[in-house]
Amino acid sequence: MGLIENPKTYTGRDLETIFFRPMLTGQNAEQLGIRVLYNMPVPTTIQLWSPSDNILQPYNVGWNGGCASNKHQKTIELSRIKAELGFGAADYFSQVYELITNRSDVNLDDLTGTELEQAETEMFRAAIAESLRVTMWIGDTTANKYNMFDGFITKLMKYDGCTYVDFTNYDVDGESSIQIFQKLWAESPALLKSMKGDGNLVLLVSSDVYDAYDQYLDAHGSDAAYTDLTTGRRELSYHGIKLIDIGVSHLLHETNIEGPICILTDRRNLVLAVNTADYPGSEVRMWYNPDDMENRQRAIFMAGCEILDETLVSVGKFRA
Repeated sequence: MGLIENPKTYTGRDLETIFFRPMLTGQNAEQLGIRVLYNMPVPTTIQLWSPSDNILQPYNVGWNGGCASNKHQKTIELSRIKAELGFGAADYFSQVYELITNRSDVNLDDLTGTELEQAETEMFRAAIAESLRVTMWIGDTTANKYNMFDGFITKLMKYDGCTYVDFTNYDVDGESSIQIFQKLWAESPALLKSMKGDGNLVLLVSSDVYDAYDQYLDAHGSDAAYTDLTTGRRELSYHGIKLIDIGVSHLLHETNIEGPICILTDRRNLVLAVNTADYPGSEVRMWYNPDDMENRQRAIFMAGCEILDETLVSVGKFRA
């Protein structure tokens, strides 16, 4: 069995175009149910402008523009992060080789360095993307794991401006799932409800809430429900609001966060920011260490997340 020993280093433009941008833009970012900002200037500051509520007035000569537009500004604190992986040479070769052989266009008799590089890059990129995804939800700087920066749920536990909806008397099952969504919607701020027409409202839920609603839909004896039961549903929605399973339920036992989780907000209100341009030393490096017979991978970059306006977030409270 061969070894993968050619060192590879991504910096500057290559770091952006080859490594980070493919996992932070397009469909990959859309599936997260949040807003992703990549390589915005540091410090990353979001400017939100809104005009005065009423600018219509009777026609007359001269200027009577009234008050200036309202400005809301939020700075996203970015943390310096290092991601590292180490594999035994044999195991590493097996994983990379599997990625290559799964491609239909590969000539196994002529594996070039480019194909090996693409497989190595994809493997490390997937590991970083998953760690970022988990940390942006349950990250806690006071914890032992996922402690690079505070995630959205940790921030919601600290903020006072959110709308907390009491579900302490609810069981998360098929019958009650629809009642949970109904109550969460009914008690949400009027301004948040008015944003539904923009098409960006999302229900961010834990797996148990997502599965309970799926079971509720299965219980309806219509032709569409039967089709969904046999073929599955690609995605779920409640009254046009997309449900997104944030996929951290299996990790909550390692945190101070108690499930279930149910959050209603505008997806543009939750922001993950990643920067590889403004931090000296940002790079991705992959190399083989002959002393330990180990293939190693390292990435250095900056990341952080923020809730732009906590008053536009409704959170289900399932524990007393």
